[in-house]
Amino acid sequence: MNHARARTGWLSLGVALALVAGGAVEAAAQNTKMPSTLRYGSGLWDVPVASVLPHMSIVGTYSGFPVSISREPSTNAAGDIIGFGEAYEKWLSDASVTIGLFDRVELGATFQNFSDGSAGGTMIGGFGRVALIRPETQGIGLAGGLRVVSAPSYDGAAGNRSYQPSRLGHPDARLYEDYGTGRDDVSTTATPYGVATAMLRGFESDIFPEHDLTLSVGWGRGAFSEGDQLAWYQFADSEGWFFGSALHMEVGDNSILNLIGEWNGFDINLGAQLDFGGIRVGGFLLGANYAEDISTYRSKKFGILGSIALCPNEGGLCRPGLIERIGPDTIVLPAPPPDTVVVERTVAPPLPTGTPVQICLATGQSETVLVTAQGDTLVGAARVRIGDLRPGVVFAGTYAAGAPWYENDTAITFERRTYSRSGNEARLSCADIVRVGEFNGVPLFADRSASTPYTRLYIPVRPGVWQPYETGLQRTRGDL
Repeated sequence: MNHARARTGWLSLGVALALVAGGAVEAAAQNTKMPSTLRYGSGLWDVPVASVLPHMSIVGTYSGFPVSISREPSTNAAGDIIGFGEAYEKWLSDASVTIGLFDRVELGATFQNFSDGSAGGTMIGGFGRVALIRPETQGIGLAGGLRVVSAPSYDGAAGNRSYQPSRLGHPDARLYEDYGTGRDDVSTTATPYGVATAMLRGFESDIFPEHDLTLSVGWGRGAFSEGDQLAWYQFADSEGWFFGSALHMEVGDNSILNLIGEWNGFDINLGAQLDFGGIRVGGFLLGANYAEDISTYRSKKFGILGSIALCPNEGGLCRPGLIERIGPDTIVLPAPPPDTVVVERTVAPPLPTGTPVQICLATGQSETVLVTAQGDTLVGAARVRIGDLRPGVVFAGTYAAGAPWYENDTAITFERRTYSRSGNEARLSCADIVRVGEFNGVPLFADRSASTPYTRLYIPVRPGVWQPYETGLQRTRGDL
């Protein structure tokens, strides 16, 4: 293995990630749900992202594709093509199961070629990813990860070769570590990588559905770069660099369509994956950059994917969603009636009077209203009672009132601590509190002067009305 090249690649990746992270903007936590990879947890088809699964969520995935090659290259001990053998036709299958921990870690197991009992056998592996900086709304996430896959086994094979797993997840007796010809060793059993991901809110449009965009770039060893000197295994490579993007479009209540494109260091992979509230189905094209079928690797392959995502903390299947849209901090009033009455002389009635009061909204900003001596709240230039306008009046922000978990007095979790309702509802000043996170889409606030770990949180119930929650600071699991 060329260690100088590896050191240079890691240094370049570190500089790139630092530059990208420096441009991230400060914003609230994002909630875009990433699709399922073919065999390594959440991400794109074969490219990882910097986000991880939510705490205690579990995702199971199956993927498969047929390979049909009219003639497969034959190689010698040096890995050179010496001719072409018989046709190769087979259905390749992979499966994986993944779990998210503490909103920081994603771990899983992968089973490759599991449905085929031919030579090479099923390859079993594990993978993990740690979110060093979690992606934020219109911001950047950074993560490091490792994929480990067992080498294929060939009973009675000649020599003492150290066979290696291929990037397509199936055994190949032509792929081994040392070809003894001055080439770099091929080592794909372990694939370490680093990745940066930008998650961007889509533009507003009256004709295009609401959408978000994910962009990822990273560098890795193992399956992302090894084997680049074998003509039958690669056509062009990027020395371990990979990148990908996904367009997430809302196509219905609780349904997201993901359009995915990527470069995994060797191949261009394209496809679409539809998430029906935690049930995911997709179709993909591997190797879109190949014009002719040279080998199993240098050919186009169409396949399918099925996946199910369980989120026990949400009470069932994981619900997909786009990045939170924060509306303008305004009060929407119905349009004034048309001037249809003609009078010779009019005297405008006096406007109702009241005391100016500022209420703190769920967006963290204040809005001024008038409160009369009778307790009525007046809004707008005409000082109209809110009760006369409902449901036409809307305050900005997301509130807990009406949510089942709030109405049932369910405890909430934040940073692996449990918070229970404490005391009565209260009115707070926006100058005294600051947003620190969210729970089930409702923002969480804490005292501006407080520091982590927080003993008290505030949840917006209705505009200007807040409910305190407190904790004993015990964590649900051990520290990371």
